[in-house]
Amino acid sequence: MAGSCQLAWMAGLENISLNEYNRGMNDTRSLLARGLAALQLELGDEATDRLLRYIGQIETWNPSYGLVNASGDELLIKHILDSLAPWRLLQKTLEECDRAPALTAEGRKATLSDIGTGAGLPGIPLSILFGERKLRLIERMGKRISFLESQKAMLRLDNVEIVESELEKAPGPLDVVVFRAFRPFSELKLFKTLWKNLTPGGALFAYKGKLLNAKMEIGELATDPLLAGPFSKAEIHPLWIPFLDEERCVVIVRK
Repeated sequence: MAGSCQLAWMAGLENISLNEYNRGMNDTRSLLARGLAALQLELGDEATDRLLRYIGQIETWNPSYGLVNASGDELLIKHILDSLAPWRLLQKTLEECDRAPALTAEGRKATLSDIGTGAGLPGIPLSILFGERKLRLIERMGKRISFLESQKAMLRLDNVEIVESELEKAPGPLDVVVFRAFRPFSELKLFKTLWKNLTPGGALFAYKGKLLNAKMEIGELATDPLLAGPFSKAEIHPLWIPFLDEERCVVIVRK
């Protein structure tokens, strides 16, 4: 499948001159490099090339698959850099989970699960960043699963497992669960299920928009007997995304 995706991508370039294509890729590479530097992320050439290829694949398949509502620089900024922006917070959360008794007893490191991953955001950029960490992409839509499988093969993401599942029925282990552009915390059935299945010592790591809206979502859980306690201790961290003048934050809830 990966081979067919690559051929389709190249076929889509028939009407673009080589110079135009190279100029576009160089502009994208330059913007990505500046964004990574602003986030103080040092990625090698191989990892950077993987991100660029992934961006190209989203651009190619977006019209047919409806993966994201963005293209060009907006795609890079609002989806790739946005996915990578909280890398320090996520790294710390994963390392803390590594030390949880439930994981040390099993002699393993925390698995990162991206639920409702869609086009693989934030999961695929994070899998490239945390190459030694096992990462699961959980998605219920078969069309998007096909896209994810092609990306895993093309980008050689050996640390990635793709899981086709209803989110409420996502199999474990659920050590650190990450989600972005996802459902609000007020969807109690889903979040109660996730919380019950979350590994003791694990965490929910939610990408959110405006800080005030995130606080309001958390406030709606104040009377729930299962979620009120842990969510009252939630950490809310403002995020800065390079080249983006929009408010972002992450919410971390530890079990």
